[in-house]
Amino acid sequence: MNPEIQARFDSYPIAAKQQLERVRALILAIAAEYKLGNVEETLKWAEASYSVKGGSPIRIDWKAKEPSAIKVFFHCQTRLVATFREIYRDEFVYEGNRAVVIPLDSDIEQVPLRHCLLLALQYQRLKHLPLLGA
Repeated sequence: MNPEIQARFDSYPIAAKQQLERVRALILAIAAEYKLGNVEETLKWAEASYSVKGGSPIRIDWKAKEPSAIKVFFHCQTRLVATFREIYRDEFVYEGNRAVVIPLDSDIEQVPLRHCLLLALQYQRLKHLPLLGA
């Protein structure tokens, strides 16, 4: 893990840190499973950011003003969050056209987060398809 991101995660409450690490591991696992190439892991806007060539960046973070959840951020000028809202209307709480809210006690394997992350990591190839090919 990028040392700056590790330090950032370490500064959060344990439940937030663990949920962020689970989402990070899921992003890396999806990229490996689908052979999407190296995942670039950086800090952008003081948030952990993950991207692959041909994808749209994904950022994850926890905010003290909303302590019971983490957020998974997507580029607001893509169709990603609009598509997630359409196909996963009741599975998530959304923040505008930029984020999916994941409660700290949520089992990320029991919600369709994996599919959302996959669509973001393959966005350039899917962006012309209705509902991103979902």
